Amino acid sequence: MRDAGCPDEPPHPRLWGPLRPPPVACGGLSLALELPALVRQLRAAWRARRGGPPGPEGSQAGTWVESDKEEVEEVKRDVEDRFAHVEADGRLTSGHAGASPVERRGSYPLIGVQILQSKTGGPQGGDESGRRQVKRQLSFQRYCHASRLLRGALVPQAPRSLHLLDHDYLGQAAYMLSKVGTWNFDIFLFDRLTNGNGLVTLMCHLFNVNGLVHHFQLDMVKLHRFLGMVQEDYHSQNPYHNAVHAADVTQAMYCYLQEPKLSEQLSPLDVFLGLMAAAAHDVDHPGVNQPFLIKTRHHLASLYQNTSVLESHHWRSTVGMLRESGLLSHLPADVRQDMEQQLGSLILATDISRQNEFLLTFREHLDKQDLDLQLASHRHFILQIALKCADVCNPCRFWELSRQWSERVCEEFYRQGDLERKFDVQVSPLCNQQADSVPAIQIGFISYIVAPLFEEWRRFTEPSPLSHTMMGHLHKNKARWSRLRCAPAASDTQTQPRATQPGCGGEEQDIR
Repeated sequence: MRDAGCPDEPPHPRLWGPLRPPPVACGGLSLALELPALVRQLRAAWRARRGGPPGPEGSQAGTWVESDKEEVEEVKRDVEDRFAHVEADGRLTSGHAGASPVERRGSYPLIGVQILQSKTGGPQGGDESGRRQVKRQLSFQRYCHASRLLRGALVPQAPRSLHLLDHDYLGQAAYMLSKVGTWNFDIFLFDRLTNGNGLVTLMCHLFNVNGLVHHFQLDMVKLHRFLGMVQEDYHSQNPYHNAVHAADVTQAMYCYLQEPKLSEQLSPLDVFLGLMAAAAHDVDHPGVNQPFLIKTRHHLASLYQNTSVLESHHWRSTVGMLRESGLLSHLPADVRQDMEQQLGSLILATDISRQNEFLLTFREHLDKQDLDLQLASHRHFILQIALKCADVCNPCRFWELSRQWSERVCEEFYRQGDLERKFDVQVSPLCNQQADSVPAIQIGFISYIVAPLFEEWRRFTEPSPLSHTMMGHLHKNKARWSRLRCAPAASDTQTQPRATQPGCGGEEQDIR
């Protein structure tokens, strides 16, 4: 059954009151910074219960030094253990994205990891994965130190330089978060500033500034646990479908939710579902598409009967993590079930094979001018369209950012082509690096997928400065890809005028 919409809101009274303005502290980073402190408090209580050394929360200045030494020694031991595993077999033995498939929480498709490792340099690829995991743990320690400073705790003189360095990094991340609603947000820079924790930091900030934590009475520890699970279940070895892509889609979704025509009508539940679906819409993505899973008779294709295979898996994985973390356990069962179903409807809408279905329905609504955002079903449909736009918005970014995403997605296509050759199956369209160039792929993607969808989105949001900006970037990027595609042809065929070469003059003329 298709998930093109959802039923109207139930007649029972709301379980929560009107949205209250949230307390924003530290540039919106209060959740991301204070949660490690809460975890540390729980850790101290556990030590006290076991009769071990007390944690730093109830200690004086002298105890801080001992606590810091314990944490540093613990991290050093963990680092040594992890790198010992990396040197032994080139991959981690933890639940990280670089681990062996059997150790993952999700249903990681067994698709020949050796090829992926060989393309990243064999054991060095696993070593890089190990370093990334270690950096995330060190980042956690930095958050603990920074949290102490923000709470005014007494800190010894020895590690002060570390705190200054943390302040510099967190200050830059906080400044970027203050501009999170702008379209020129550089998600790659933000991911570096947060040391690979961009998705968790971004979602904590957006939940805070939108008052969702207070509105739904969410437990901050459970929220952080859920977001950490989502971030870790993205495969970092994927060039495109990784946690950075999820954060980029989430930031774009937030921009769309701020459109005046939409923001005035959205309920807190709509905002919650929109951000949650954006963050988890590609969780546990294997780096290959649905036809590959069907051709190789993967168990996910059999499980979901060859229909929206990946999207169904993303949704079910998200629901599993919601239940495992207990994030919504305080809500009534019928409310939780309704939220899970609506979340699934949003994620399933990102299936590219349903593009024409949603586009035609959207166009009909706009032609008839019958969209009523007072209806929950119509608001949900617009959220589906917004998520589809956010998922494919890379060609609408400024060139430097758009080019990086284009090269990443094509690299992932080419890796799939290598796997298909290994398994002796037909190479999928766009996955042959010798026949499908990056400019050619991007021109087709813009012409047949992105441009038609964003043209209708512009009609819906007009007058909108953001839509005007996106369409301007889209036209310029398409023209630039057209020039790049024609450049090699011009060098190979000097006798043929450039304007008359096949596929060169047409695209550039259309977008001027």
